[in-house]
Amino acid sequence: MRQRKGTVAVRELFSLLSSNAGRKQWTWESFTEKVCNFMSHEKCLKHVKIPCSCIASSLVRIPVAHCFGPPGHYKRKFCTVCRKQLESLAFRCEVCELHVHTDCLPFACSDCRQCHQDGHQDHDTYHHHWREGNLSSSARCEVCKKTCGSSEVLSGMRCEWCGILAHASCYIIVPPECTFGRLRNMILPPNCVRLVSRNFSKMHCFRISESLQTEPDEDEDVDGLTQGSVKDAQISTDSSKQTLKIFDGNDAVKRNQFRLISVPRIAKSEEVVEAALRAYYVNDDQQHYELQTFSQQTLFSDDIINRNDATEETNPGPVFREAVPEAWIIRAKSKDHEVIRIYPGWLKVGMAYLSLRIDKESTTQTVIKEVLPQLGRQTECLQNFKLLEVLMGSKQVQRMVLDDQEVILSRLKDIRKTSIRQMNQTRFYIVENNKSVVRVNLFVGGLPPQLSAEEYTNILKDDLAIKTNLLSLSHVYSVQGAVVLEMSCFSEAERIYMLAKDTTVNDKQLTAAVIPEVLHTKLPQNCCPLLVFVNPKSGGLKGRDLLYSFRKLLNPHQVFELTNGGPLPGFHTFSQVPYFRVLVCGGDGTVGWVLGALEEIRHMLVCSEPSVAILPLGTGNDLGRVLRWGAGYSGEDPYSILISVDEADDVLMDRWTILLDAQEAVESAENGILEPEPPKIVQMNNYCGLGIDAELSLGFHHAREEEPGKFNSRFHNKGVYVKVGLQRISHTRNLHKDIKLQVDQHEVELPSIEGLIFINIPSWGSGADLWGSDHDNRFEKPRIDDGLLEVVGVTGVVHMGQVQGGLRSGIRIAQGSYFRVTLLKPIPVQVDGEPWIQPPGQIIISVAGPKVHMLKKSKQKQKKTGSLKETRTDSVSITEVGH
Repeated sequence: MRQRKGTVAVRELFSLLSSNAGRKQWTWESFTEKVCNFMSHEKCLKHVKIPCSCIASSLVRIPVAHCFGPPGHYKRKFCTVCRKQLESLAFRCEVCELHVHTDCLPFACSDCRQCHQDGHQDHDTYHHHWREGNLSSSARCEVCKKTCGSSEVLSGMRCEWCGILAHASCYIIVPPECTFGRLRNMILPPNCVRLVSRNFSKMHCFRISESLQTEPDEDEDVDGLTQGSVKDAQISTDSSKQTLKIFDGNDAVKRNQFRLISVPRIAKSEEVVEAALRAYYVNDDQQHYELQTFSQQTLFSDDIINRNDATEETNPGPVFREAVPEAWIIRAKSKDHEVIRIYPGWLKVGMAYLSLRIDKESTTQTVIKEVLPQLGRQTECLQNFKLLEVLMGSKQVQRMVLDDQEVILSRLKDIRKTSIRQMNQTRFYIVENNKSVVRVNLFVGGLPPQLSAEEYTNILKDDLAIKTNLLSLSHVYSVQGAVVLEMSCFSEAERIYMLAKDTTVNDKQLTAAVIPEVLHTKLPQNCCPLLVFVNPKSGGLKGRDLLYSFRKLLNPHQVFELTNGGPLPGFHTFSQVPYFRVLVCGGDGTVGWVLGALEEIRHMLVCSEPSVAILPLGTGNDLGRVLRWGAGYSGEDPYSILISVDEADDVLMDRWTILLDAQEAVESAENGILEPEPPKIVQMNNYCGLGIDAELSLGFHHAREEEPGKFNSRFHNKGVYVKVGLQRISHTRNLHKDIKLQVDQHEVELPSIEGLIFINIPSWGSGADLWGSDHDNRFEKPRIDDGLLEVVGVTGVVHMGQVQGGLRSGIRIAQGSYFRVTLLKPIPVQVDGEPWIQPPGQIIISVAGPKVHMLKKSKQKQKKTGSLKETRTDSVSITEVGH
């Protein structure tokens, strides 16, 4: 390769090939772009369309910060900034497809997806949100139908809402308005979500668990420039070259965050300045900048920021000296006048920005006075407008209102003195001076249940020192021990949020989550958004990958992590949505958890009976098997899963209430007197077992509690079950002598058995048919919605193994709708895989409330959905792309 020099190559070269150029092999007649490492054939330069990294930030339409998770290794991915392959630790956005090296992170554009309205540049029409590269090599352009992806370079474009794929030369033909593609009816539209989140990070806004995120300390350089920049310029072993440390301002010097550049030892000052600007992706004329030197002692001096501008008066010397200085700092030369861009804060003025010439006399007020006539607002009062300084950082978009008498030229000088890179990411917006109403909704869980609103307020006053004049309890969920606080102050909301995470009430940890507001009146008529619950601890930690995938495919505000407050925050967010569906990603226990929460809160939902689909992540996954969702998730394409949910059939399923009334007295916590244990109520979806079945579950449960880290794969979990079963293979328990069974008010004589199982679905113990398929005139054919339970007995571990292998079925005992079991001694009991030892007493099983609506995977043959990157565009017709 050879490098092309000159203004075009350095500052204005665009970085993506056309459809034909992208598929050809690189030759010695190619060019390498010197800023973002883009390679192109000479004859293909005229076809490139996408801007270089050094000017990409200036083309961002609406600045939205990214949501970066912890650094990791991402194979076959390319950095969006430097375009090189990610061979070391890198960051990825949890909301969009942006990948970036750790040292390139500060230079990434704040061009994430806008997933909600926050009071800044809100609008109802959404355009495609294009992201370049990281497509599969088989990805095809929706316009020309030719291959547009590559595994060797960053190429091809994809809309991160609808998933349409196109070449850089083709995507400009696609109409700008996005219809959200095949998943349009499942996506919660961004214009229907409102979240004012000034003081909250993106991790907090999208409720992304901080346990999966290691936030670097303020002084750490995980995302800084010190370590990673070595990959850009290794210490040169060429005696004709020298490696220099370059700082871009006072802030970088204070943090010791620098970039390394390699230049010839006889380089001119202008050439070194140009190389330094390139290292910081600054697209500006090098004549406006100079380099100043700092010694090692000065570099780490605490007074470097407050040197009374002594460094500004130092005349820059030539770069080539006998003693090469330790480091250099880029300084902008003083200007008497400058041209700045002013962006309108509203989007219906027909222009992206306007250019304005300023001088030493230009203040905020004079700028507003000059701009309004050009925007057709000359008749309006100046006091109705304000000038915003917006720093478009990759992690956070910061907004600051400028004082009316602020001298703009001085402000620009201060920004450049702090950071040249920061100046490159700063914009000025003129906005209407409306006083917006602050409203932040904060969910607080983990409180004592069954209390009044006044009692919850007193607890929050005592433990969180809440200020009642700044908040109110908008919702109280006393059964679950949770409240929703409506805050009118950003700082108070942030304080309570951070304090709640470190507070315990009655030895129970509080949970806190920022809750968005769904504007249900703006939802499209045919919109049925999908509420997604994911248990990240299920399925060998595959839940974490699913969280990431579903946040990208849908609106992240409709994806909830169950370890952060359980299902209640999600149901509260969707409480006013007229029609929605639910997807639960987890094991049978997780499904039962969500269904139980739905039963408790359904009277507060506008859509009181949402249909529930399952993505099985557990060990047994019996309910998932019955509803055709499979034996367990094994890495299927998340997009095809969502398509299956959209096409699934609605079925009904019985749920059962189990009343546990122990006769054994327990010691009262208050007065130490023995009192009868109060009855307990649990819900059952799949099955309830007594005896040997529950004993094996209890053994597995104890093993998992001792070494929870080992139970992260389905194969290992089943192995432990087998081991526990072998330990009890010779165990005998005359269960029929220890219990009595009554079915629909009739006594039932039990055969000689070791286990008694009540089944609601035709799957037990990871897919076994315990009831059997043989016809029996004594009983009706079992169904999951017939209002009946089947009662089956097993004679021991060997019998259970034979059932698991399909060699035998259980002993059919009864079928009914009301059951009373009398325990004569303590017996192991398990309900949907949750085991315990039940003292002597009564167990009553009866039908619970209304039947629950479940989603059963459609049996009809599905169209091949392929991969996510290839098929999310099946709803985009040829007419929609302008052909």
